[in-house]
Amino acid sequence: MGLLDKAREESSYSVASGNNYHYVVLQVTLKEKFIGTGSGNLSELENVINAQAAKGYRLHTISTANGGSKGLGGGDRIQATMVFEKIE
Repeated sequence: MGLLDKAREESSYSVASGNNYHYVVLQVTLKEKFIGTGSGNLSELENVINAQAAKGYRLHTISTANGGSKGLGGGDRIQATMVFEKIE
């Protein structure tokens, strides 16, 4: 895997416990691209939010934190923590 390939790795997200709780907390680690602007992070967040909505949850709270760089070519990391509430 070359330096640019590593810089283009996808963002990642947790799948929580998989249990049917009233509230679910998910954390998404978003990665900025090494070259160019933008990273597709909005579509990554949309995918996670829509997947939870399809399971009957709505977004209750979201917060973000800067995770810093992972070294040369690694790009910055942003962690978004989201709390979803079960719609009854």
